[in-house]
Amino acid sequence: MSDNLCPNCQQSLEWDNGYVCKVCSQRYQKQADCPECGHQLEKLQACGAASYFCNHCNELKSKSRLTFRFIAKAD
Repeated sequence: MSDNLCPNCQQSLEWDNGYVCKVCSQRYQKQADCPECGHQLEKLQACGAASYFCNHCNELKSKSRLTFRFIAKAD
């Protein structure tokens, strides 16, 4: 079962140049939030690996502790 579920209807999201719910016809952006302060994290890509940095806490965050949510994108 996919962890990428539509926040509206709970169906699995598909990848099509972004996350898409085929049931709701809505596009989403996946956002990581800091487990300590709740602020949006900045994703850092380097050498095939992703790291997450919190500008509010001023530190790197472990991916295993992050909270992810889906934000609807405007068309």
